[in-house]
Amino acid sequence: MRHLRAAAAITLAVSVVAGVTACGGGTSSDGGSNESPKTLTYWASNQGPSIEADKKILTPELKKFEKETGIKVKLEVVPWADLLNRILAATTSGQGPDVLNIGNTWSASLQSTGALLPWDDENFEAIGGRDRFIDSAVASAGKEGEPPAAVPLYSLSYALYYNKKMFADAGITAPPATWDQLVEDGRKLSKDGKWALGAEGSNLSNNIHQTFVLGQQHGADFFDKQGKADFTSDGAVAAVKQYVDFMAKDRIIAPGNAEYAQNQSLTDFAKGRTAMVLWQAAATTFAAQGMKPEDWGVAPVPVPAGAPGAGKQTNSMVAGINMAVFRNTRNIDGAKMFVKFMTSDAEQKILCKTYGSIPPVKAAQSDPAFAAPELKVLRDTLATSAAPLPQVPNESQFETAVGTAVKELFADAAAGSPVTTESVKARLEKAQQTMQS
Repeated sequence: MRHLRAAAAITLAVSVVAGVTACGGGTSSDGGSNESPKTLTYWASNQGPSIEADKKILTPELKKFEKETGIKVKLEVVPWADLLNRILAATTSGQGPDVLNIGNTWSASLQSTGALLPWDDENFEAIGGRDRFIDSAVASAGKEGEPPAAVPLYSLSYALYYNKKMFADAGITAPPATWDQLVEDGRKLSKDGKWALGAEGSNLSNNIHQTFVLGQQHGADFFDKQGKADFTSDGAVAAVKQYVDFMAKDRIIAPGNAEYAQNQSLTDFAKGRTAMVLWQAAATTFAAQGMKPEDWGVAPVPVPAGAPGAGKQTNSMVAGINMAVFRNTRNIDGAKMFVKFMTSDAEQKILCKTYGSIPPVKAAQSDPAFAAPELKVLRDTLATSAAPLPQVPNESQFETAVGTAVKELFADAAAGSPVTTESVKARLEKAQQTMQS
């Protein structure tokens, strides 16, 4: 997902929603249909610095589509804190948009409801073919072995952003490549009311993204091969403890970050209050908050030792935004035309340049803009050292249960309560019980 947007307070009950098959048809009260697709409704996710910024970015492109096809697109930009719950309500009520953006980590969960159009070979051919898209992006669009539930729209990965001046003032000449180096540098940077590393301790998705990567580095997947929750393995416990210990033990994250959930850590970074942040494509937000490109640098997310790669050297989840169509939309042909337009080579270059993301469309990546230092790190990470979050039907429940456990542990750390291996395991045991109930 983009910019880690605040996680929804998800109350996903897949067992209930799964009984509602293909009931999320779009509304077309003013004449939209396959015979005369005059209108489409589109829920876009908040990708830019604000909802108003997204409207300014997307409206000219939607007008372009209308001019080409005669189809008017009614746009609503939905905040990330609301998006998943809005989608779930639409799947159960039948009152939703024709086309919508979804975080790619939700793909398998929403796929299991049956409410989204499956992108089989025929549907992919309608938008130019599946082979136009990079494999890792398609792999994060649904359960393996089934047609994807959505089409990749914006691809992302994590990077380490650092404040060049704060590093120079602390006598640090290069960004850390390992976690030990990050903690060592962090202790030099955390002084005089400033802190080394920013975090979003109350952002459930952020918590999952960070602990999933650390879990990979500790040899943990959080689910076994049968898709059953496995939150209390030694590796999972070590991963969560390592992340929370940046605040609790190493003291390189400000205690106040335990309450952050709305990208406040980016503001702290832009204002020089924090020296580093782990984020997805942050350049647009930094610019909007007054930072110049020369003020900050970007590097791969640290690993335990050596260089990023696969397995225990994984340093990012496969992040991104997918574009889905409600299966019962009365504008199916128009909806697919719109997906084809948004994933065309030309639009991919325009939109991904604007948002600072990586095009999941291979041909669009050839644009020189995507060779810029920040995007090169993100692109290389996505291609070589990123892994998709578990593509299981209850992945969204995983985000809620474990994300909340991490949030509670950050709250303990901020309050000065000890965070021990035993307390971490107890929180994760509770999260696992929540998943199983």
